[in-house]
Amino acid sequence: MLLAILFSLLGSFQLSAGHFPRACASFQNLLEKECCPPWKGDGSPCGQLSGRGSCQDILLSDAPSGPQFPFTGVDDREAWPSVFYNRTCQCSGNFMGFSCGRCKFGYWGPNCSQKRVLVRRNIFDLSVSEKDKFLAYLTLAKHTISADYVIPTGTYDQMKNGSTAMFNDINIYDLFVWMHYYVSRDTLLGGSEIWRDIDFAHEAPGFLPWHRLFLLLWEEEIREITGDGNFTVPYWDWRDAERCDICTDEYMGGRHPTNPDLLSPASFFSSWQIICSRLEEYNSRQALCDGNPEGPLLRNPGSHDTARTSRLPSSADVEFCLSLTQYESGPMDKTANFSFRNTLEGFASPVTGIADASRSSMHNALHIYMNGTMSQVQGSANDPIFLLHHAFVDSIFEQWLRRHRPLQEAYPEANTPIGHNRESYMVPFIPLYKNGDFFISSRDLGYEYSHLQDSDLGFFQSYIEPYLEQARRIWPWLVGAALVGAALAAALVGFTRLLCRRKRKQVPEEKQPLLLGKEDYSSLLHQSRL
Repeated sequence: MLLAILFSLLGSFQLSAGHFPRACASFQNLLEKECCPPWKGDGSPCGQLSGRGSCQDILLSDAPSGPQFPFTGVDDREAWPSVFYNRTCQCSGNFMGFSCGRCKFGYWGPNCSQKRVLVRRNIFDLSVSEKDKFLAYLTLAKHTISADYVIPTGTYDQMKNGSTAMFNDINIYDLFVWMHYYVSRDTLLGGSEIWRDIDFAHEAPGFLPWHRLFLLLWEEEIREITGDGNFTVPYWDWRDAERCDICTDEYMGGRHPTNPDLLSPASFFSSWQIICSRLEEYNSRQALCDGNPEGPLLRNPGSHDTARTSRLPSSADVEFCLSLTQYESGPMDKTANFSFRNTLEGFASPVTGIADASRSSMHNALHIYMNGTMSQVQGSANDPIFLLHHAFVDSIFEQWLRRHRPLQEAYPEANTPIGHNRESYMVPFIPLYKNGDFFISSRDLGYEYSHLQDSDLGFFQSYIEPYLEQARRIWPWLVGAALVGAALAAALVGFTRLLCRRKRKQVPEEKQPLLLGKEDYSSLLHQSRL
């Protein structure tokens, strides 16, 4: 059945989009630093004639970054995307996309006016046909060249400041692999020099918003090439798992019978070729990943270094993360203590909340546990388990947002590692998105998780319980304040009575007025109306 679905899709797909627009990859666009392609609907730049958007200057935030990256002007990703473009389409209303030709997340219809919320489900809750369709979609994405996007194969300097365009075609699945590589790659300083302590999507506040956007865009691409407008990525709930229960040929690929580092020949993914995995080679050549195949997908779950990751995350670990009230703290990097983001990412203990460089837990634990392609940050998205894993991580993020209901100000405005400030544009996405744009509920972005869907209990836990917990913490102060208030009120009443007695003694009874004068009556009437 899976083969039938796949062949049907391969015979009928339409080419689609993904995040360095092909329409903006010419040397002319690079020299003019403008990316405002025409919308196919009316032929005008950014669909301006139809009121979809207009070509405008990019306004970059001037909020300072933290001290982790001590350079300026050496990396194309700094102040993204200004090295390549300083004018892009700014879409209006519910329109989105590099030419304003798509709808914002959570909207659909010809005028993007219809609101909807789709549900991401546990992969084990999918029917056989639904699961096979998902696997077929993955394979289709791996065999579909993006019509709208290309990847750069050189830095802007290597392109001679835009006068020589260096871009390659790439399939839609690998486009997203490349994006995950590009956002986390080392900085090339020239010669043999590199700078490793930099990452625009990990080890800092932007980790959760960046991967949230990554999944949203990936879903959009699948809907576009399949015509399945209701598609959502499933998630793998790995809490309390004792092994990789999705590592079977029925799901994401079992173990090879003779080579434990490879996938079973019966798995669709055994023939996949990975890209962007030769990191030291790129660094030594001062080159970028060009998207060419580099070998088979590797995975050997459970044969990892147990001293670094002793077990997969538990339900208790997740609950501890959710109990942390601060989204970010301290230096806002992987050394942050009591940070929800850092603990969920896996650089801090899910028992104490204290950063521990020697151990990998939570999100990081799953990557280490897979002991293969998933265990290398820059190339980890090659393994399709990456999608299921990050969908569940995003669901924990969503649960935290609903439980604590933070204001936008809870996401740091300044002094984060480079690229992670609230108003920073996320690398390497075009059209442009800010980190803070995705620090909101998933329902506002058009999706929901099946295990978080509202119920009476869910509503109580999400909205009422946090206030009750706050009340429990401050009830001694409330009782104390009530006692003090009662004492003050009693004292005030006594003092008032004493004053009244003194006044009666001072004014003779025959001189006290028996009737109200006209002015007094009018005043009293006015007060009563008020």
